[in-house]
Amino acid sequence: MKMSYNIVVVCVDTFRADMGGGGGGALSFVKTPNLDRLRRESLSFTRCFGEGEPTIPVRRCLFTGRRSFPWRFDTPNEGLWPAEAGWHPIPHEQDTLAERLADAGYLTGLVADTYHMFKPTMNFTRGFLTWELIRGQESDNWRQGTPDSVDLAAHTLEDDPSPADYPIILQYLLNMRGRQREEDWMTAQVFRQAATWVEENRRNGPFFLWVDSFSPHELWDPPGAYADAYCQAEAGVKDFIHHSVIGSTGENLTPAQIERTKALYFGFVTFVDRWIGHLLDAIDANGLREDTIVIFLSDHGTEVMDKGRFGKNSTRLYPYNTQLNWLVRHPEGPAGSSCDYWAQNQDLAPTILGLSGVEHEPLDGFDMWAAAGRGGGAVRDHVTTGWGNFACVRDEDFAVHMRVTGPDFADSARVYDLRTDPREEEDVAGDHREAIIQAVSRLESFAGPLPLTFRGYRQRARARSIRTYAPFRYGKK
Repeated sequence: MKMSYNIVVVCVDTFRADMGGGGGGALSFVKTPNLDRLRRESLSFTRCFGEGEPTIPVRRCLFTGRRSFPWRFDTPNEGLWPAEAGWHPIPHEQDTLAERLADAGYLTGLVADTYHMFKPTMNFTRGFLTWELIRGQESDNWRQGTPDSVDLAAHTLEDDPSPADYPIILQYLLNMRGRQREEDWMTAQVFRQAATWVEENRRNGPFFLWVDSFSPHELWDPPGAYADAYCQAEAGVKDFIHHSVIGSTGENLTPAQIERTKALYFGFVTFVDRWIGHLLDAIDANGLREDTIVIFLSDHGTEVMDKGRFGKNSTRLYPYNTQLNWLVRHPEGPAGSSCDYWAQNQDLAPTILGLSGVEHEPLDGFDMWAAAGRGGGAVRDHVTTGWGNFACVRDEDFAVHMRVTGPDFADSARVYDLRTDPREEEDVAGDHREAIIQAVSRLESFAGPLPLTFRGYRQRARARSIRTYAPFRYGKK
């Protein structure tokens, strides 16, 4: 096997694993033609789950092959938001995937609009010889202005909202002023820049390019035609681009408003897919198809009223929140095949290192490409996901959701029998205490004795967040 393939990784935020025509999931009606094509050309890992969630812990694990959970590092927190557990830089003693590949002779590049990776005290550019941040996502404090320069009321329940009540939406709208065409959206900018990087470096291989798209994370704000394809905007129905304004349960919304809010997410997914296709086409146009491994993955999903809510949080570790996409297109690999081995994001780094022939010490994950090729059986019999104070242990039979802090942690456990209840609707903890005991044992095997006491737990740290700048800036009405 050729050992000097280029490697392009596309990582997207908040992208559910059950969407598109290739997955056969609950949201298979969501149009993702480019990813459907990529799936037909790839090996798909169909049971991949996040290890430590959300955004930053996931990427730290992806970049290092080391578990993020349990949260165990004391880290600086100046200028960081949100105050999530595990929301900190890559520890200095952990080598990154980009560093290892650069040492092996790869040209390494990062193109991203996931601004959390670039905040003060963060260090996710380690090992990348070139990197570019596309500014403006979410509450990225980029462009300035006054509230009357944007239409905040178009995205809130109130017709005369106080800017101080909506700092994230306000900052986002300030950042987005002046957009006129699809190419002005940050998603398009990310993939256009990535395509340019590929073109400029087509003769500089082997290269390793990481493309990180924050979309379709909130704010759910695609060009209008993409949302209209799923639900036409009705007169008087606003586009609630951030579900925080409507309450996570949508209790204040009419059915028409709920369907339009769903359509914003679905349309955003299709928009992201359109620009992933732009990058895939650029790889082909530059004659790199047979020289390049393409990997597509996501960090987590979200809920669109599956169980009566919008969004995600640490207490709802259901597959629509925690299952990840993972596709690998290899010039010499099997096309249109799938592997149902349990996989997690700590497996990405050892898999890429294996594909590139770079030797390394044992990491926390496995080379899943090699495991799938051997066909000798799964590398693990369960997966664990940590998020805030909560964790989920999932195997063939049960999913156990539980808090991992506090003296009564075991009493918080919810147990779902996946053999009869794959949608995880009925808690049967009272009938399956053995599943809880086994889940505790599996967590303690790597996290230590429960309950956990997290070092450097950011939710207990003194707040130094800049998220709340708006109330100080504009005052309350």
